[in-house]
Amino acid sequence: MNKELRKFVVPEIIVGEDSRLLIGRYLSHFSSKKPLIVTDQNIREFQWFEDILNEIEKFTNAYSIFDGVSENPKDYEAMLGAEVFLSGDCDLIVAIGGGSPMDCAKGIAIVATNGGHILDYEGVDEIKLPGPPLVCIPSTAGTSADVSQFAIICDSNELIKKAIISKKVVPDLALIDPVPLMTMDQNLVACTGMDALTHAIEAYVSNAQSNLTDIHALEAIKLINENLEKAVKEEKDLETMKKLMLASLYAGIAFSNASLGAVHGMAHSLGGLLDLPHGECNSILLEHVINLNYDSVPKRYSDISEKMGIDIKNPETIKKNLLERIRNLRENVGIRSFIEISGSKEDLFTMLVENALEDPCMITNPKDLSAAEVRNIYEGILQEKR
Repeated sequence: MNKELRKFVVPEIIVGEDSRLLIGRYLSHFSSKKPLIVTDQNIREFQWFEDILNEIEKFTNAYSIFDGVSENPKDYEAMLGAEVFLSGDCDLIVAIGGGSPMDCAKGIAIVATNGGHILDYEGVDEIKLPGPPLVCIPSTAGTSADVSQFAIICDSNELIKKAIISKKVVPDLALIDPVPLMTMDQNLVACTGMDALTHAIEAYVSNAQSNLTDIHALEAIKLINENLEKAVKEEKDLETMKKLMLASLYAGIAFSNASLGAVHGMAHSLGGLLDLPHGECNSILLEHVINLNYDSVPKRYSDISEKMGIDIKNPETIKKNLLERIRNLRENVGIRSFIEISGSKEDLFTMLVENALEDPCMITNPKDLSAAEVRNIYEGILQEKR
Protein backbone atom coordinates (compact mmCIF):
# COMPACT_ATOMS: atom_id res chain seq x y z
CA MET A 1 0.00 0.00 0.00
CA ASN A 2 1.13 3.54 -0.75
CA LYS A 3 2.58 4.86 2.51
CA GLU A 4 1.84 8.43 1.43
CA LEU A 5 -1.94 7.89 1.54
CA ARG A 6 -3.63 9.82 4.34
CA LYS A 7 -7.19 9.94 5.67
CA PHE A 8 -8.61 13.28 6.85
CA VAL A 9 -11.91 13.41 8.74
CA VAL A 10 -13.63 16.37 10.41
CA PRO A 11 -17.22 16.99 11.56
CA GLU A 12 -19.42 19.88 10.52
CA ILE A 13 -18.09 22.84 12.49
CA ILE A 14 -19.76 26.13 13.40
CA VAL A 15 -17.33 28.60 15.00
CA GLY A 16 -18.17 31.90 16.61
CA GLU A 17 -19.62 33.81 19.53
CA ASP A 18 -23.00 32.41 20.65
CA SER A 19 -22.85 29.51 18.18
CA ARG A 20 -24.11 27.33 21.06
CA LEU A 21 -27.50 29.00 20.61
CA LEU A 22 -27.92 27.25 17.25
CA ILE A 23 -28.53 23.96 19.04
CA GLY A 24 -32.31 24.06 18.61
CA ARG A 25 -32.07 24.61 14.87
CA TYR A 26 -29.83 21.55 14.54
CA LEU A 27 -32.12 19.39 16.65
CA SER A 28 -34.75 20.26 14.05
CA HIS A 29 -32.35 19.42 11.21
CA PHE A 30 -31.77 15.98 12.74
CA SER A 31 -35.51 15.57 13.41
CA SER A 32 -34.73 14.88 17.04
CA LYS A 33 -37.71 14.36 19.33
CA LYS A 34 -35.83 13.47 22.53
CA PRO A 35 -32.13 14.34 22.89
CA LEU A 36 -29.91 13.13 25.71
CA ILE A 37 -27.74 15.88 27.16
CA VAL A 38 -24.44 14.58 28.52
CA THR A 39 -22.58 16.93 30.86
CA ASP A 40 -21.16 17.14 34.38
CA GLN A 41 -22.69 18.62 37.50
CA ASN A 42 -20.41 21.66 37.62
CA ILE A 43 -21.34 22.78 34.11
CA ARG A 44 -25.02 22.94 35.04
CA GLU A 45 -24.38 25.95 37.30
CA PHE A 46 -23.47 28.34 34.48
CA GLN A 47 -25.83 30.74 32.74
CA TRP A 48 -24.53 29.80 29.30
CA PHE A 49 -25.62 26.21 30.00
CA GLU A 50 -29.11 27.47 30.86
CA ASP A 51 -29.10 29.39 27.58
CA ILE A 52 -28.54 26.10 25.74
CA LEU A 53 -31.41 24.43 27.59
CA ASN A 54 -33.67 27.35 26.77
CA GLU A 55 -32.89 26.98 23.08
CA ILE A 56 -33.52 23.22 23.22
CA GLU A 57 -36.86 23.80 24.93
CA LYS A 58 -38.03 25.95 22.03
CA PHE A 59 -37.98 22.75 19.96
CA THR A 60 -38.68 20.01 22.50
CA ASN A 61 -39.38 19.66 26.22
CA ALA A 62 -38.77 15.92 26.03
CA TYR A 63 -35.08 15.69 26.82
CA SER A 64 -33.04 13.77 29.37
CA ILE A 65 -29.87 14.85 31.16
CA PHE A 66 -27.05 12.52 32.16
CA ASP A 67 -24.51 14.35 34.36
CA GLY A 68 -22.81 11.41 36.05
CA VAL A 69 -19.45 12.04 34.38
CA SER A 70 -16.21 12.33 36.36
CA GLU A 71 -12.99 14.09 35.39
CA ASN A 72 -11.54 10.97 33.75
CA PRO A 73 -14.67 9.28 32.31
CA LYS A 74 -15.02 5.69 33.47
CA ASP A 75 -16.32 2.67 31.59
CA TYR A 76 -19.28 2.27 33.95
CA GLU A 77 -20.27 5.91 33.40
CA ALA A 78 -20.53 5.32 29.65
CA MET A 79 -22.58 2.18 30.32
CA LEU A 80 -24.94 4.02 32.69
CA GLY A 81 -25.35 6.79 30.13
CA ALA A 82 -26.17 4.25 27.41
CA GLU A 83 -28.82 2.76 29.68
CA VAL A 84 -30.37 6.21 30.16
CA PHE A 85 -30.30 6.81 26.39
CA LEU A 86 -31.94 3.49 25.53
CA SER A 87 -34.48 3.35 28.36
CA GLY A 88 -35.57 6.90 27.62
CA ASP A 89 -36.00 6.29 23.89
CA CYS A 90 -33.58 9.11 23.10
CA ASP A 91 -32.58 9.73 19.50
CA LEU A 92 -29.66 12.19 19.62
CA ILE A 93 -26.84 13.12 22.02
CA VAL A 94 -25.75 16.65 22.92
CA ALA A 95 -22.41 16.67 24.78
CA ILE A 96 -21.76 19.88 26.70
CA GLY A 97 -18.54 20.49 28.59
CA GLY A 98 -14.88 19.53 28.45
CA GLY A 99 -13.26 16.40 27.18
CA SER A 100 -14.77 14.17 29.85
CA PRO A 101 -18.47 14.67 28.95
CA MET A 102 -17.63 14.55 25.24
CA ASP A 103 -15.63 11.32 25.52
CA CYS A 104 -18.33 9.80 27.70
CA ALA A 105 -20.96 10.85 25.15
CA LYS A 106 -18.99 9.08 22.43
CA GLY A 107 -18.94 5.95 24.58
CA ILE A 108 -22.68 6.21 25.14
CA ALA A 109 -23.26 6.54 21.39
CA ILE A 110 -21.12 3.49 20.63
CA VAL A 111 -22.88 1.21 23.12
CA ALA A 112 -26.36 2.53 22.28
CA THR A 113 -25.98 1.33 18.68
CA ASN A 114 -23.50 -1.55 18.87
CA GLY A 115 -24.33 -3.10 22.26
CA GLY A 116 -21.82 -4.93 24.41
CA HIS A 117 -19.42 -3.19 26.79
CA ILE A 118 -17.65 0.05 25.93
CA LEU A 119 -14.21 -1.49 26.40
CA ASP A 120 -15.01 -4.03 23.68
CA TYR A 121 -14.25 -1.23 21.22
CA GLU A 122 -10.76 -0.35 22.41
CA GLY A 123 -8.28 0.09 19.57
CA VAL A 124 -8.52 1.31 16.00
CA ASP A 125 -11.65 0.89 13.85
CA GLU A 126 -13.32 -1.69 16.10
CA ILE A 127 -16.77 -0.06 15.88
CA LYS A 128 -19.09 -1.62 13.30
CA LEU A 129 -22.11 0.70 13.30
CA PRO A 130 -22.32 4.49 13.57
CA GLY A 131 -23.99 5.82 16.68
CA PRO A 132 -26.94 8.23 16.94
CA PRO A 133 -26.29 11.85 15.90
CA LEU A 134 -23.79 13.51 18.22
CA VAL A 135 -23.53 17.28 18.75
CA CYS A 136 -20.67 18.66 20.85
CA ILE A 137 -20.52 22.06 22.55
CA PRO A 138 -17.07 22.38 24.18
CA SER A 139 -16.57 24.47 27.32
CA THR A 140 -12.76 24.27 27.35
CA ALA A 141 -10.02 25.08 24.84
CA GLY A 142 -7.86 22.01 24.86
CA THR A 143 -9.24 18.50 24.57
CA SER A 144 -10.71 18.86 21.05
CA ALA A 145 -12.93 15.83 21.58
CA ASP A 146 -15.52 17.86 19.70
CA VAL A 147 -13.68 17.26 16.39
CA SER A 148 -11.58 14.15 16.96
CA GLN A 149 -11.67 10.46 16.09
CA PHE A 150 -10.60 9.62 19.67
CA ALA A 151 -12.57 8.63 22.77
CA ILE A 152 -10.54 8.01 25.93
CA ILE A 153 -12.30 5.86 28.54
CA CYS A 154 -10.82 4.70 31.84
CA ASP A 155 -10.96 0.99 32.60
CA SER A 156 -12.13 1.13 36.22
CA ASN A 157 -10.80 -2.34 37.04
CA GLU A 158 -7.32 -2.03 35.56
CA LEU A 159 -7.03 1.74 36.10
CA ILE A 160 -5.89 2.26 32.52
CA LYS A 161 -7.08 4.92 30.11
CA LYS A 162 -8.01 3.11 26.92
CA ALA A 163 -8.23 4.72 23.50
CA ILE A 164 -11.08 4.08 21.10
CA ILE A 165 -10.12 5.44 17.68
CA SER A 166 -12.60 5.46 14.81
CA LYS A 167 -14.20 7.86 12.38
CA LYS A 168 -17.49 6.58 13.81
CA VAL A 169 -16.86 8.60 17.00
CA VAL A 170 -16.29 11.84 15.08
CA PRO A 171 -19.20 14.09 16.12
CA ASP A 172 -21.75 15.07 13.51
CA LEU A 173 -21.61 18.71 14.58
CA ALA A 174 -19.37 20.89 16.75
CA LEU A 175 -20.74 24.24 17.95
CA ILE A 176 -17.54 25.99 19.01
CA ASP A 177 -18.34 29.07 21.04
CA PRO A 178 -15.84 31.16 23.06
CA VAL A 179 -18.45 32.31 25.60
CA PRO A 180 -18.31 29.13 27.78
CA LEU A 181 -14.53 29.53 27.97
CA MET A 182 -14.97 32.69 30.04
CA THR A 183 -16.15 30.59 33.00
CA MET A 184 -13.02 28.41 33.14
CA ASP A 185 -10.83 28.87 36.20
CA GLN A 186 -7.13 29.63 35.77
CA ASN A 187 -5.93 26.09 36.37
CA LEU A 188 -8.40 24.66 33.85
CA VAL A 189 -7.32 27.22 31.24
CA ALA A 190 -3.69 26.30 31.90
CA CYS A 191 -4.13 22.52 31.78
CA THR A 192 -6.37 22.46 28.72
CA GLY A 193 -4.20 24.98 26.90
CA MET A 194 -1.09 22.90 27.49
CA ASP A 195 -3.06 19.85 26.36
CA ALA A 196 -3.84 21.63 23.08
CA LEU A 197 -0.18 22.60 22.67
CA THR A 198 0.80 18.97 23.20
CA HIS A 199 -1.77 17.87 20.61
CA ALA A 200 -0.31 20.26 18.06
CA ILE A 201 3.35 19.42 18.72
CA GLU A 202 2.78 15.66 18.73
CA ALA A 203 0.69 15.84 15.56
CA TYR A 204 3.41 17.82 13.78
CA VAL A 205 6.18 15.33 14.65
CA SER A 206 3.96 12.25 14.27
CA ASN A 207 5.07 9.68 11.72
CA ALA A 208 1.50 9.84 10.35
CA GLN A 209 1.51 13.60 9.69
CA SER A 210 0.48 15.11 6.36
CA ASN A 211 0.38 18.51 4.68
CA LEU A 212 -3.24 18.87 5.82
CA THR A 213 -2.40 18.24 9.46
CA ASP A 214 0.84 20.25 9.42
CA ILE A 215 -0.81 23.55 8.59
CA HIS A 216 -3.32 23.19 11.43
CA ALA A 217 -0.69 22.05 13.94
CA LEU A 218 1.66 24.95 13.28
CA GLU A 219 -1.08 27.57 13.49
CA ALA A 220 -2.26 26.07 16.80
CA ILE A 221 1.27 26.24 18.23
CA LYS A 222 1.60 29.90 17.23
CA LEU A 223 -1.77 30.89 18.74
CA ILE A 224 -1.17 29.06 22.02
CA ASN A 225 2.32 30.51 22.38
CA GLU A 226 0.92 34.01 21.91
CA ASN A 227 -2.24 33.71 24.01
CA LEU A 228 -2.09 31.10 26.78
CA GLU A 229 -0.23 33.25 29.30
CA LYS A 230 -2.77 36.06 28.76
CA ALA A 231 -5.68 33.63 29.03
CA VAL A 232 -4.81 32.48 32.57
CA LYS A 233 -5.04 35.99 33.98
CA GLU A 234 -8.07 36.93 36.07
CA GLU A 235 -8.95 39.71 33.62
CA LYS A 236 -8.94 37.47 30.54
CA ASP A 237 -10.96 38.85 27.64
CA LEU A 238 -13.22 37.24 25.07
CA GLU A 239 -10.88 38.01 22.17
CA THR A 240 -8.03 36.09 23.82
CA MET A 241 -10.34 33.15 24.49
CA LYS A 242 -11.49 33.18 20.85
CA LYS A 243 -7.88 32.76 19.77
CA LEU A 244 -7.29 29.98 22.27
CA MET A 245 -10.49 28.30 21.11
CA LEU A 246 -9.29 28.41 17.50
CA ALA A 247 -5.95 27.00 18.59
CA SER A 248 -7.70 24.08 20.27
CA LEU A 249 -9.77 23.51 17.14
CA TYR A 250 -6.74 23.53 14.85
CA ALA A 251 -4.79 21.24 17.19
CA GLY A 252 -7.75 18.85 17.35
CA ILE A 253 -8.07 18.65 13.57
CA ALA A 254 -4.33 17.96 13.40
CA PHE A 255 -4.03 15.23 16.01
CA SER A 256 -7.31 13.55 15.07
CA ASN A 257 -5.84 12.87 11.64
CA ALA A 258 -2.13 12.49 12.45
CA SER A 259 -2.48 10.81 15.87
CA LEU A 260 -0.23 11.59 18.81
CA GLY A 261 2.93 10.34 20.49
CA ALA A 262 4.73 9.34 23.65
CA VAL A 263 3.55 12.31 25.73
CA HIS A 264 -0.04 11.13 25.40
CA GLY A 265 0.88 7.46 25.71
CA MET A 266 2.62 8.18 29.00
CA ALA A 267 -0.07 10.65 30.16
CA HIS A 268 -2.83 8.08 29.58
CA SER A 269 -0.94 5.61 31.78
CA LEU A 270 -0.20 8.20 34.46
CA GLY A 271 -3.68 9.71 34.52
CA GLY A 272 -5.37 6.32 34.52
CA LEU A 273 -3.44 4.90 37.45
CA LEU A 274 -3.38 8.04 39.59
CA ASP A 275 -6.63 9.67 38.39
CA LEU A 276 -4.88 12.93 37.48
CA PRO A 277 -5.97 15.75 35.15
CA HIS A 278 -4.93 14.84 31.62
CA GLY A 279 -3.67 18.31 30.73
CA GLU A 280 -1.48 18.47 33.81
CA CYS A 281 0.13 15.13 32.94
CA ASN A 282 0.84 16.30 29.39
CA SER A 283 2.28 19.60 30.64
CA ILE A 284 4.76 17.87 32.92
CA LEU A 285 5.78 15.19 30.42
CA LEU A 286 6.08 17.35 27.30
CA GLU A 287 9.60 18.75 27.72
CA HIS A 288 11.01 15.35 28.73
CA VAL A 289 9.63 13.57 25.67
CA ILE A 290 10.79 16.33 23.32
CA ASN A 291 14.26 15.98 24.80
CA LEU A 292 14.29 12.31 23.72
CA ASN A 293 12.53 12.80 20.39
CA TYR A 294 14.38 15.87 19.15
CA ASP A 295 17.21 14.25 17.22
CA SER A 296 14.79 11.98 15.32
CA VAL A 297 13.07 14.94 13.59
CA PRO A 298 15.16 18.08 14.26
CA LYS A 299 13.75 20.00 11.26
CA ARG A 300 10.21 19.55 12.54
CA TYR A 301 11.14 20.74 16.01
CA SER A 302 12.88 23.69 14.37
CA ASP A 303 9.60 24.59 12.65
CA ILE A 304 7.82 24.33 16.00
CA SER A 305 10.47 26.52 17.62
CA GLU A 306 10.01 29.21 15.00
CA LYS A 307 6.26 29.29 15.67
CA MET A 308 7.07 29.73 19.36
CA GLY A 309 9.14 32.83 18.66
CA ILE A 310 12.53 31.16 18.99
CA ASP A 311 15.49 32.26 16.84
CA ILE A 312 16.40 29.27 14.64
CA LYS A 313 19.48 30.77 12.93
CA ASN A 314 21.83 28.74 15.10
CA PRO A 315 20.88 25.03 14.92
CA GLU A 316 23.05 24.29 17.95
CA THR A 317 20.82 26.28 20.31
CA ILE A 318 17.33 25.44 19.01
CA LYS A 319 16.72 22.39 21.21
CA LYS A 320 17.88 24.15 24.37
CA ASN A 321 15.75 27.22 23.65
CA LEU A 322 12.66 25.17 22.75
CA LEU A 323 12.84 23.19 25.98
CA GLU A 324 13.36 26.40 27.93
CA ARG A 325 10.34 28.07 26.30
CA ILE A 326 8.06 25.11 27.01
CA ARG A 327 9.33 24.96 30.59
CA ASN A 328 8.77 28.69 31.06
CA LEU A 329 5.30 28.51 29.51
CA ARG A 330 4.30 25.69 31.88
CA GLU A 331 5.64 27.60 34.88
CA ASN A 332 4.06 30.89 33.80
CA VAL A 333 0.60 29.32 33.68
CA GLY A 334 1.07 27.80 37.13
CA ILE A 335 1.72 24.12 36.46
CA ARG A 336 4.43 22.48 38.55
CA SER A 337 7.14 20.18 37.20
CA PHE A 338 6.39 17.10 39.31
CA ILE A 339 3.62 14.93 40.74
CA GLU A 340 3.54 13.80 44.36
CA ILE A 341 2.89 10.13 45.09
CA SER A 342 2.77 7.86 48.12
CA GLY A 343 3.09 4.12 48.53
CA SER A 344 5.16 1.53 46.67
CA LYS A 345 7.03 3.29 43.90
CA GLU A 346 8.52 0.14 42.38
CA ASP A 347 5.18 -1.49 41.58
CA LEU A 348 3.84 1.83 40.35
CA PHE A 349 6.74 2.39 37.96
CA THR A 350 6.39 -1.11 36.54
CA MET A 351 2.70 -0.62 35.83
CA LEU A 352 3.20 2.88 34.42
CA VAL A 353 5.84 1.73 31.96
CA GLU A 354 3.94 -1.38 30.85
CA ASN A 355 0.73 0.54 30.26
CA ALA A 356 2.47 3.39 28.44
CA LEU A 357 4.32 1.11 26.04
CA GLU A 358 1.05 -0.61 25.10
CA ASP A 359 -0.75 2.66 24.37
CA PRO A 360 -1.57 3.13 20.63
CA CYS A 361 -0.23 6.68 20.70
CA MET A 362 3.28 5.23 21.03
CA ILE A 363 3.02 3.84 17.49
CA THR A 364 3.16 7.28 15.89
CA ASN A 365 5.87 8.75 18.12
CA PRO A 366 8.84 9.75 15.92
CA LYS A 367 11.20 7.64 18.03
CA ASP A 368 10.78 4.17 19.49
CA LEU A 369 11.25 4.69 23.21
CA SER A 370 12.66 1.90 25.34
CA ALA A 371 11.20 0.79 28.64
CA ALA A 372 14.26 2.26 30.36
CA GLU A 373 13.74 5.66 28.72
CA VAL A 374 10.07 5.75 29.68
CA ARG A 375 10.83 4.69 33.24
CA ASN A 376 13.54 7.33 33.54
CA ILE A 377 11.02 10.05 32.68
CA TYR A 378 8.51 8.76 35.22
CA GLU A 379 11.21 8.59 37.89
CA GLY A 380 12.11 12.19 37.16
CA ILE A 381 8.61 13.60 37.56
CA LEU A 382 7.19 11.50 40.43
CA GLN A 383 8.21 12.56 43.92
CA GLU A 384 7.41 10.97 47.28
CA LYS A 385 5.02 12.98 49.43
CA ARG A 386 6.74 14.50 52.43
